[in-house]
Amino acid sequence: MPRAAKQPSPTARAKPRKSEARGQTFDELRELQRLTFAAVRYPLSPARRLQKTWIDGRPMRDVLSEFIKPNDRLTSADRVEIYSKSYWFRVLDCLYDDYPGLLAILGENKFHRLRVAYLNRYPSQSFTLRNLGARLSQFLIEEPHLTSPHRQMALDMARFEWAQVEAFDGPALPALTLDDLLGANPAKLRLGLQPYITLLELAYPLDDFVSAVKKQNNALRSEASNAVDEERTSRRARKIKLPKAQKVYLTVHRHDNDLYYKRLSPEEFRLLSALRDGATLQGAIDRASIDARENFDWASKLQQWFKTWMELGWFCKPAKPSKKPRQK
Repeated sequence: MPRAAKQPSPTARAKPRKSEARGQTFDELRELQRLTFAAVRYPLSPARRLQKTWIDGRPMRDVLSEFIKPNDRLTSADRVEIYSKSYWFRVLDCLYDDYPGLLAILGENKFHRLRVAYLNRYPSQSFTLRNLGARLSQFLIEEPHLTSPHRQMALDMARFEWAQVEAFDGPALPALTLDDLLGANPAKLRLGLQPYITLLELAYPLDDFVSAVKKQNNALRSEASNAVDEERTSRRARKIKLPKAQKVYLTVHRHDNDLYYKRLSPEEFRLLSALRDGATLQGAIDRASIDARENFDWASKLQQWFKTWMELGWFCKPAKPSKKPRQK
């Protein structure tokens, strides 16, 4: 997981330039990189321009001129602003594309404030923007006021939409086959779940809500591309009604390179969760049956479930626990 970027000191200044004969030290280079990155990712003003003041209240132009040279066309601030806009517009657009459900819950203004606050605390630190939302769920727990009054719904949605990112291009391991299971002792057999699969217990039916959001978004894109007059293209989308509370169990996965999410019964969810957590097959069945519904037909359900799960390639060999170094 990416770590929060180390913040430069509010009063940090670039070291005075010394004689060109002396090379720059590693520590000086690292400090310069931190200052430059901090300047580039410093939140833009509401007018989408550089802020007028630095972290400690000093004029932004004065701070930037200490370590960024101007040229014959642009000031130090102008040069940084080009990169700052490029950075912010790109990362904001990524979260806009990856979290349409969260956007629909919060609305444009609250979602924008949330994106800026999140990226200010957890900026991109990966070579791929795919990982940009990896800590969004954690951030929503840390700052619940940003999603009030729909805190739980927003948190569930962030988890759900991040699970889709994981399912889309997460790693896959060789799937187990029926031959791998023949003759195995259920009391000793352990089955791992593919690493791209996420099991979710949600407080709202967000799968239906996201489907409605995506359907509307696709319809608006189609309407805009085929519009013949200004009235049609300027029409606003009707707000989709937020779902009512309802416990839902989901698995988010992929099959044949397509993304899917599938509802599970409580018994399926408990069984798969136990297998994921390292229980034996018999132990997982026992755990799932504790709160099973009355007269639940375990024999037929297990046969049906495992047939589907094996066809989808959900099972792999469980990951080996990491060995802890021996204490001397």
